[in-house]
Amino acid sequence: MAPRGEATKEEREKSKRIGALAELWPFVRPYRGLLGAALVALVFTAAISLIMPIAVRRVVDGFAGSELVLLDQYFLFALGVAVLLAFGTGLRYYLVTRLGERVVADIREAVFSRVIGLSPAFYERIMTGEVLSRITTDTTLILSVIGSSVSVALRNVLILIGGMGMMMLTSAKLTGLVLLLVPAVVVPIVVLGRRLRVLGRENQDWIARSSGNASEALLSVQTVQAFTHEEPSRAAFREVTEESFRSAEKRIGTRALMTVIVITLIFSGVVGVLWVGMRDVTGGTMTIGSLVQFVIYAIMTAGSVGALSEIWSELQRAAGATERLVELLTAEDAVRDPAAPRPVPENVAGDIRFEAVTFRYPARPDHLALDQVDLHVKPGETVALVGPSGAGKTTIIQLLQRFYDPSEGAVKIDGIDLREMTRPDFRRKIALVPQDAVVFATTARENIRFGRLDATDAEVEAAARAAAAHEFLEKLPDGYETYVGERGVMLSGGQKQRIAIARAILRDAPILLLDEATSALDAESERAVQHAVDEMAKDRTTLIIAHRLATVKKADRIVVFEDGRIVAQGSHDDLVAEGGLYARLARLQFTDGLAAE
Repeated sequence: MAPRGEATKEEREKSKRIGALAELWPFVRPYRGLLGAALVALVFTAAISLIMPIAVRRVVDGFAGSELVLLDQYFLFALGVAVLLAFGTGLRYYLVTRLGERVVADIREAVFSRVIGLSPAFYERIMTGEVLSRITTDTTLILSVIGSSVSVALRNVLILIGGMGMMMLTSAKLTGLVLLLVPAVVVPIVVLGRRLRVLGRENQDWIARSSGNASEALLSVQTVQAFTHEEPSRAAFREVTEESFRSAEKRIGTRALMTVIVITLIFSGVVGVLWVGMRDVTGGTMTIGSLVQFVIYAIMTAGSVGALSEIWSELQRAAGATERLVELLTAEDAVRDPAAPRPVPENVAGDIRFEAVTFRYPARPDHLALDQVDLHVKPGETVALVGPSGAGKTTIIQLLQRFYDPSEGAVKIDGIDLREMTRPDFRRKIALVPQDAVVFATTARENIRFGRLDATDAEVEAAARAAAAHEFLEKLPDGYETYVGERGVMLSGGQKQRIAIARAILRDAPILLLDEATSALDAESERAVQHAVDEMAKDRTTLIIAHRLATVKKADRIVVFEDGRIVAQGSHDDLVAEGGLYARLARLQFTDGLAAE
C-alpha cells in the first residue's frame, strides 16, 4: 500500500478491472431475498416500458383509421400501463435503495471493525484521514452503484435487448440501418472508458490525501494556531485540493467528450432512420403508427446505450473504490493472534519477562529501538524505567501490550509468550495511563467508565476520588454528566490526566503501566495523584516511565536505559552512588540536594 495516501502506478492500473466489484458479493449475499425482489421489480418495469410504444402505435393508428370506438380502450390501456410503470418504478427504487444502504452500512462496519484492531505498525504506513476517507467517500460511491447505477444499468440492458427485438419485429429494414451505428458507438466507449478507469482511481486517491491532510491539521488545530501555521496549512491543503480538482477535471472532461460523441452518433442515426421511415410511410409500406412505434423503440434503445456509457464510468469509479476498501479489509497485520491461543490465567500474578528482546520499528528498520534487553519484573514489584528520550522506555510499554512483536526474543506474562495468547485476553489484565491522556467526546463519567464498562456510578466516582479528580468533576456545569468535547477540549491537561488515572484505577488490573502519568499536573495535584498512584501500585506489578526522578525514588527498582540497552539497575541511592548515566540525570534534577550532601 502506498504511504500517506499516494497510489502507485500499479494500484491505478488495477482499477481497469471492473471485476473488482465482485468483491462486494459477500456483503450482498445475505440479502439475496431483497435482491431477488428488486430484480423482479426491475424486470417488471422494463417489460412495462417496452409495452408503452405498442399502446402509442394503436392510439396513432386508431386516429388515422378513425376507429373512434376503440380509442377509449386504447387510451385506458395506455393509462393502465402508465400506472403499472409508476408502481413498478417506485417499488424498484425502494428495494434497490434499501439494499444499497444496508450493504454499505455492513461494509462500513466491516472496514471499521478491521482497522480498529490493526496494530500501530499499519498506521505508520497510512494516514488516519485516508482511512476515514475510504470509510466515507469510497462507500458513498459504492452506495451510488448498488443503490442506483447497477439497477439503472440492468434496466437499460433489458430495454436495449427488448427494444432491439421489438424494433426487428416492427421493421427489419430500419433495424439493420440502426445496427450499422453500433460499432461507431462502441469504439469510443471502450477507448475512452479505459482512460476513465485510471482517472477515476487517481481522483479518489487525491480526495483521500486531501482528507488526510485536513484531518491531521484539524486534530492539531491548537498547535497550528499557536505556531501561526494557519497560512502554510491552508496552502498545503489548497495544493492537495487543487490536485484533486485537476484530476477530477480530467475525468469529467473525458466523460463529457465520450457523452458528446456517443449521443451525437446515436441521435444522428435516429434522424437518418426516421428519414428512411417517412419515405416508407409515404410509399404505403408502413403505417404512421408503426413508424412512431419504431422511433420510440429506437429512442429508448439509443437512450439506454447512452445511459450505459455514463453508468460504465460510474462503475469504474466504484471498482476503484471497492479495491481501496478491500485493501483495508485484507491488509496484512504485522501482529496476529494465534489460531489456537492459550487461555490467560484467571488470576494473573503479573510476572513480566523480556528475554533477549531486540526490536526495530517498521518505519525505522535500520534503527535498534531495543538491543538484547533482558528484564524480569516480579509479581507485585514496582519498577521505574528511566533514561533519555529515545532510549527505549516507551518501546517496553508498547511491546508489553503487544502493539508490536519483537524482532528477536520473547515477552512473557506469567511465563506465557504474548504471541501465544489473544491480544484482548491479556490486555484485560493491564491498565495504562499514557503520557498524552486520551479523552473522548462524551461525558466525564463515560470517559472514566471506559476503563471498565460494567462499572457502577459509585465505582466510577470512587475511582475519580482516588485519582484526585472528584473535586473538579463536581464543579463542572453538569458534574460527571458534563460533555467534555472532542479530545477533552473543555478540560485542562492536568484534568485530562486525572481522568486517565481514574480510568486505570477503575480497570483494577494486576499489571499497571504508567507513562509519565503525572507529567501534566501542578505540584499540589501531583502530590495527591502520586499518593493515589502509590496506593494503586500496591499488590500490583507496576512499570513506571518517568523523566522526573523525584516521582520514582520510592520504586522497588529503577532500570536505566540508554540507546536501547539496560545500562544499570538498582535503588535510587545505589544508582547515585554508582555514578554513570543515572547519577548524571539525578545531578541535573537534584543539584541543590546533592550539593547539600
